[in-house]
Amino acid sequence: MVNILLNGCCGKMGATISTLSKSYPNLKIAAGVDKFGKSSDYPVYENILACTEKIDVVLDFSRPDSLDNLLDYSKQNNIPVVLCTTGYTNEQIEKINEYSKTIPVFRSANMSLGVNIVNNILKKVSSLLYSNYDIEIIEKHHNQKVDSPSGTALLLANTIKNAIPEETNFVYGREGIGKRSHKDIGIHAVRGGSIVGDHEVIFAGQGESIEINHYAVSRDVFAAGALKACEYMAGKSAGLYSMDNVLENAI
Repeated sequence: MVNILLNGCCGKMGATISTLSKSYPNLKIAAGVDKFGKSSDYPVYENILACTEKIDVVLDFSRPDSLDNLLDYSKQNNIPVVLCTTGYTNEQIEKINEYSKTIPVFRSANMSLGVNIVNNILKKVSSLLYSNYDIEIIEKHHNQKVDSPSGTALLLANTIKNAIPEETNFVYGREGIGKRSHKDIGIHAVRGGSIVGDHEVIFAGQGESIEINHYAVSRDVFAAGALKACEYMAGKSAGLYSMDNVLENAI
């Protein structure tokens, strides 16, 4: 049995993970951390450092400002941490990379298996299409999402950029008058209603367009990916891991 400490357990994603975890016989939410609620299924602490339960993996679906305590707790207890939060600063990403030298750290901008399969497709096709196609990314999320553009849009954009040998530039939305440069990779954010998460990558050419889309219709897809990551990370040695590792293990 893998005992999970769920940070952000009373948020929307935390509640979804708690419910879905009951269908995994080898996983258990042993404790949670949240300042704004409680659970009838497990003890909930306001501060992760106060947790006394035996924990095998820390799972975080909260906000970037909880990172320091998460990394410190994982290092003190020598256990893996699964980071599913987005919106980290460059300094925080550097800190994550530094801690991964001494503890197992998993980080992904999107926990959906489907999104990560799309990302792997983009690694293979972006350089082939770039010469004859303009590239645009459109992401849509609910009106309560804090970061913009989404971490997933940036994940896909950076994958495309890294796959193309030529120099490219990110353009966030468009204002003013001016012709589009072929070097541009457009990134556009839409916020409204209860959209769970839609991502579209458009390769627009002369007389034709190729679109690669992913639509999340339920938070369950992210919860399932997070729980699979916890399964994978239990007992791992120090290092930096991602959904690519989980996919390789699943195939």
